[in-house]
Amino acid sequence: MSDKKNEDYAIRMPDSGMRSPYGEEKDPFIPQRPARVASHHGLTSQLSKIENSPAISILAYCLSSISMTVVNKYVVSGAEWNLNFFYLAVQSIVCIVTIVVLKQIGLITNLAPFDVNKGKRWFPVSLLLVGMIYTSTKSLQYLSVPVYTIFKNLTTIVIAYGEVLWFGGSVTPLALLSFGLMVLSSIVAAWADTRSASQTAEAAAALATLNAGYAWMGLNVFCTATYLLSMRKVIKSMNFKDWDTMFYNNLLTIPVLVVCSLIAEDWSSENLRKCFPPESRNALFIGMIYSGMAAILISYSSAWCIRVTSSTTYSMVGALNKLPLAISGLIFFSAPVTVGSVSAIIIGFISGIVFTWAKVRQSQVAKNSLPTTQPTMSASSQSTRDAANS
Repeated sequence: MSDKKNEDYAIRMPDSGMRSPYGEEKDPFIPQRPARVASHHGLTSQLSKIENSPAISILAYCLSSISMTVVNKYVVSGAEWNLNFFYLAVQSIVCIVTIVVLKQIGLITNLAPFDVNKGKRWFPVSLLLVGMIYTSTKSLQYLSVPVYTIFKNLTTIVIAYGEVLWFGGSVTPLALLSFGLMVLSSIVAAWADTRSASQTAEAAAALATLNAGYAWMGLNVFCTATYLLSMRKVIKSMNFKDWDTMFYNNLLTIPVLVVCSLIAEDWSSENLRKCFPPESRNALFIGMIYSGMAAILISYSSAWCIRVTSSTTYSMVGALNKLPLAISGLIFFSAPVTVGSVSAIIIGFISGIVFTWAKVRQSQVAKNSLPTTQPTMSASSQSTRDAANS
């Protein structure tokens, strides 16, 4: 309708002064308003198309999650690197500063001021988060990106059975099939990794590194499942909005990470030189800062993807994203490319698709049956929905 009005104004303008003295007085002011409105409308229309584009939202989510893992691997893969707590503290500080800046300039409008009582109640969850992210960086430090990505699938199994115990969930036969494939992919990946390491010149050191990585990965699977399941139990009562969870998590973990770094890590000038060698010092600092911002990008793009597509599409994208994530490790970090490693990646990729399809079928069955109990979701999906609905 506004476009039609603009056309009418454009038609009347040339002879407006010949019609009446009232037209002569008002017509000179008429063209400017439609021009501004049309320009503003065009910009708004373009932004609206981007905001509601499923393809762009999916691309943003994939790029942000892949870049986050790649940057993390780059920072912690130095031969002498041992400042993981410090790295995580920088991530949290950058994340908090970015959130505050975005709030000040008006891009974040639904972030409530910090509540001390809520902070006390959320602090145990934040401690679990520290365990999750620390073990994640340690396992990524010792394992290749493809192996890390494959073993991450095991977290899904632990969460699923945790939901059975805590929330009365159920595991379908199709989900069991996906779990079997996940375990198989992990076994194949470990076999291929150890076989490749045993054929190197320093086989003993390489195998010791892999064993350390598997140990940290096992701890990470446990810590991740515990964190997500605990967050699901607590988040509903916290009445958190979209940005509150990220704000409280990062703010409350900063003092814990700083104290752990000061106590457990070596802050001597010699160790700092080893961790930040001159030839890569600037790149490391840039990577550390970007990783803090990437956490916000992942959170925003995840919510964006769910909003313009569906939770089912988002879950499927997460499963499909495992493949380019594993391939990125082969490209950027020269991970060994063997029949075993490629087979493990493919099996892990298929297991993710099968699990996502199992959850889709389970939700469809729940919709077609009488709601005697609340349908069970994954902890991460349930947490996202609770935050959005609170």
